[in-house]
Amino acid sequence: PIVFSLSLLLVFFVLAAQYESWSMPMVVLMAVPTGLLGAAYFLHFCERELDIYAQIGLVMLIGLSAKNAILIVEFARERRLAGESPRESGINAAKIRLRPILMTAFAFILGTVPLALAFGAGANSRRSIGTTVVGGMCAATLLIIVIPVFFIMVEKVRERFSGRVREELASGDPSDLEGDEDGGSAPGESTDEVDSSSQKSEPTEKGDPGSSDSENGSEKG
Repeated sequence: PIVFSLSLLLVFFVLAAQYESWSMPMVVLMAVPTGLLGAAYFLHFCERELDIYAQIGLVMLIGLSAKNAILIVEFARERRLAGESPRESGINAAKIRLRPILMTAFAFILGTVPLALAFGAGANSRRSIGTTVVGGMCAATLLIIVIPVFFIMVEKVRERFSGRVREELASGDPSDLEGDEDGGSAPGESTDEVDSSSQKSEPTEKGDPGSSDSENGSEKG
């Protein structure tokens, strides 16, 4: 479980750095549970145990399932930035990217079928990895339709949240800002400078005591 959790965190942080967003990696990682369900079903159907080799196959499925989702999310994000609605961008991305996803997925599945049907020495380890990967990739490929749905949902929620933040910022009272600009001191002027300038002006207004005494003495003389 620790290795699996660290793998998920690593994929999440890499995708967050790539997309510069916290919501898009969540959409990509939604494909991982579909692969895990398929792997668990195939292991149960083939009467295989969840040994160390099957666990290695589960870690592989994180990257393999995310790969299919990235193809859809990347194109949907580009169409969204081009001005399309979340629904249109998700549907168009699923239609256009479906063919390359199926080609790469089935090529990988067919390449790992010999592992699931291995014979001879060391066959158990190869069967465990092959069964896990084949089952997970079949389920992740057949259920790839959930990725555009999650993209549309997350994109709408993100737009609502960002819209509320913009409304709150726009509803601020501009008179407060104008009052600060008119009545307040300059941004670079500190209180110490104001106090020093007032202290300098006091002697000029009140007059120097020494100079006043000398003037009175001269008048008396």
